[in-house]
Amino acid sequence: MAGTIAAGAEPARHPRGLYTLFFTEMWERFSYYGMRALLVLFMVDAVGKGGMGLDDKVATSIYGLYTAGVYLAALPGGWVADRLLGAQRSIWYGGLLIAAGHFTLAIPRVEAFYLGLMLLVIGTGLLKPNISAIVGELYPEGGARRDAGFTIFYMGINLGAAIGPLICSTLGEKINWHYGFAAAGVGMVLGLIQYRLTARHLGEAGLRPGNQRALSRVNRLAFGGAMAALVLAVGLGLTGRLRINPVWLAQRTTTVIVSVAVLYFVAVLGLGKLESAEKKRVIVIFLLFVSAAIFWAGFEQAGSSLNLFAERHTERTIGRLHYEVPAGWLQSLNPLFIITLAPVVAATWVRLARRRLNPSVPVKFGLGLVLLALGFLVMSGAALRVVAGHKAWPTWLMSTYLLHTIGELCLSPVGLSSVTKLAPRRLVGQMMGTWFLGASLGNLIAGLVAGEFKPDTLDQMPTQFLQIVWMPLAAGVLLIVLARPIKKLMAGVE
Repeated sequence: MAGTIAAGAEPARHPRGLYTLFFTEMWERFSYYGMRALLVLFMVDAVGKGGMGLDDKVATSIYGLYTAGVYLAALPGGWVADRLLGAQRSIWYGGLLIAAGHFTLAIPRVEAFYLGLMLLVIGTGLLKPNISAIVGELYPEGGARRDAGFTIFYMGINLGAAIGPLICSTLGEKINWHYGFAAAGVGMVLGLIQYRLTARHLGEAGLRPGNQRALSRVNRLAFGGAMAALVLAVGLGLTGRLRINPVWLAQRTTTVIVSVAVLYFVAVLGLGKLESAEKKRVIVIFLLFVSAAIFWAGFEQAGSSLNLFAERHTERTIGRLHYEVPAGWLQSLNPLFIITLAPVVAATWVRLARRRLNPSVPVKFGLGLVLLALGFLVMSGAALRVVAGHKAWPTWLMSTYLLHTIGELCLSPVGLSSVTKLAPRRLVGQMMGTWFLGASLGNLIAGLVAGEFKPDTLDQMPTQFLQIVWMPLAAGVLLIVLARPIKKLMAGVE
């Protein structure tokens, strides 16, 4: 487990410990969302305007690979914390790599672009699962209080996610793309400074690796081999000797991620020496993994197809001011809605729990998926207006993001909390990695789906949005119907 609290050790000094993680993740989200708002727009922009001149399908495939890689790296990131560094140090080194990645993106060279994305993937993989694991340690009593703590944490980090696109998009779209990337790097540096100054409030939480046994020779060789392969791949890419079709790679990576997930869960269940109750809970984590993948495959259209819809088909000029709002500003809607609604949702769960009416985890997941489907139903209506020859009002995207945000609040913070409660204690970091593995798969599929929205086939856009509706709708209804048997598998965990 990432950061097990040793017997007799000083506990975390929360709420100050929560504030440390709150602000660290806030600045990480500032940098991530700020860069995310620019990424696809930068790649499809003409070379003469400072962009990369890629077509939509290639650009969204690269976007999908990057966002998938960010979450896929959470699995080895959790392993590194469990076995080598501990969660606190993993967060620190991950933040350093993230800052380096953003500043590398600020260099106007193609080689620097891909190297920057690689650094971001590795850094986020170290930081993201482990910061969530420490939040779980701050609330060892579990229950609705832990759910509320995660929801408040989730609300806080969205302060950065709301501000990031406003600053980075203004610099990137209005002045120079690379200024926007540099601004994202500055945000991560501020987060690192804050973390270093206040990390003492975490006490012993996440300070040491959860598994204190020395690394076996096999583990050392595997880790060293993986790092050598990574260095080789980066070197070949920088020299131009390694050329890969992003669309082909995205398609093949989908198969790889599914295979890795299935093999991992089979290995844990078959070889992990788990008790019966632990096995049942791991099965529930697998179901949450599948549900999360479906959800993020739709939700992460925000940075690709919906971002391009905002840039090309949405009326963004402010009346008499004649000022065209940067398309990336609309990426701030989701975190702004979270800031507004997260306290309401957190209070609702606590209030319902007091009355013993708190919906179970599968019901909350089902509601999230149904709301996601409704959001794309709204986008189908917006696409009909575009096909009729008009620009869509921003209210179409606002309505979609509102529905998606409420769905996210039903699913994501509850999923984070549930995994920390359901996972065997010695495997918390790795199980948090599987949660982000589901997000990785969803992001990858999102990039591939976004590539099917082509500028020269606008008449197909309403149908394409409708096609995204059916999968989350069916999955959400199924989870709600099967909520009771799934709850039994949770073996007493609420």
